[in-house]
Amino acid sequence: MADPRPNVIVYLTDDQGYGDLSCMGATDFRTPTLDRLAKDGVRFTNWYSNSPVCSPSRAALLSGRYPGNAGVRSILRGHRTATGLPATTPTLATMLKKEGYQTALTGKWHLGLAEQSRPGAHGFDKTFGFMAGCIDFYSHIYYWGANRPGPSLNPTHDLWEDNEEIWRNGEYFTELIAKKAIEYIREMSKADKPFFLYVPFNAPHYPMHAPPEYMDRFADLPWDRQVMAAMISAVDDAIARILDELERLGLTENTLSVFTSDNGPSRESRNWLDGTQDPYYGGTSGGLKGHKFSLFDGGVKEPAIMHWPARIPAGQVSDQSCASMDIVPTVLDAVGADVSQYEIDGASVLSHVADGTDLPDRPIFWEMDSQTAVRSGKWKLVLNGQLVEHTEPIAQIHLSDVENDPGETVNLADSEPQITAQLTQLAEDWRAGIEKRWEDDYASADYEYVAHGMV
Repeated sequence: MADPRPNVIVYLTDDQGYGDLSCMGATDFRTPTLDRLAKDGVRFTNWYSNSPVCSPSRAALLSGRYPGNAGVRSILRGHRTATGLPATTPTLATMLKKEGYQTALTGKWHLGLAEQSRPGAHGFDKTFGFMAGCIDFYSHIYYWGANRPGPSLNPTHDLWEDNEEIWRNGEYFTELIAKKAIEYIREMSKADKPFFLYVPFNAPHYPMHAPPEYMDRFADLPWDRQVMAAMISAVDDAIARILDELERLGLTENTLSVFTSDNGPSRESRNWLDGTQDPYYGGTSGGLKGHKFSLFDGGVKEPAIMHWPARIPAGQVSDQSCASMDIVPTVLDAVGADVSQYEIDGASVLSHVADGTDLPDRPIFWEMDSQTAVRSGKWKLVLNGQLVEHTEPIAQIHLSDVENDPGETVNLADSEPQITAQLTQLAEDWRAGIEKRWEDDYASADYEYVAHGMV
């Protein structure tokens, strides 16, 4: 008898802005596969990552915890002995493996390169991809790191299958991710138990590389927007191939698919193997304030889709506030696991997307260096908010009504003193709890972080 529990696939893009899907407002390129996935499932308009940068966001997604409670608060180093996600933090792969699931990853890890921090130590049976923060899309070399403190990083080849280093020089990495995902699906579908597949793409993170056939589609766009459109279109096509394989194998109906991005679009100046620092602003936050590294919505508000034909009705658009840490409890709920056995900060959204129930009111918090933020209902408070990395805060206290002012253009801190005081206290109390947890459980450990921008 076939196992009735769903297969689970989580797709994650890298530095993709809120407005960089056609179903989220992009008009200069199309993402037909993800548009169709959204049309056949639920699209979220108030979905947040739990951090404005890579490693903490991924730690939250895989653990169901705020980054500080998961043990990863900043970008992790990329040398081969760099530690990362603590062994004491269970991941969705660990949890689902305990429930009898097969587990696999194909794509970007960025939660540590040391043996105890790699995917295999965190519940993944099979792994294909790279361990650090970024690689050249064709040579698969992690090269950004010249003249940085710590062990030499420039250049370091970074492509692995399980714990074996492999070479696929000249093959575009987005396409390699899809090929391996299809291979894993074919292999795992032969077993009499369901699977969890984690597919974290590195696109559209720098370096800005795309195959000529994709660049040719957008020849009329400015270069940075052209390559951004090309990279995202390649991801859309890669997901199409994975979905086609699920359909061919008869797995579509009972596969829970989740799609989102790790943080907002980048405005960094890092690109080529020779160290040239070309600025590129090709991503769009869809009119939101801020970018990657910022706790304004442009840095943390993301496109998100859930699709499960057997359980989630098609054609939904949800405006409920959700976050990537909600993925773990939602998946555990979907597979019938006991969520209470784990320390979880997120909340299951299954009853909301499957049955139409409203989610309970709750605040969602963020922290990034000196920045702290909270969203509660229609209010969003940002303390010491920056627009991009290495800049001064634009205001010590910034309060917005994000329902009526999604671009956070008007600071209401002075005109709404009671709300401002309440949310400031709430945010500061939460941040104090994170700092205490960090000091008690993680500060003395040998975790290796980089300053902002040193990916």
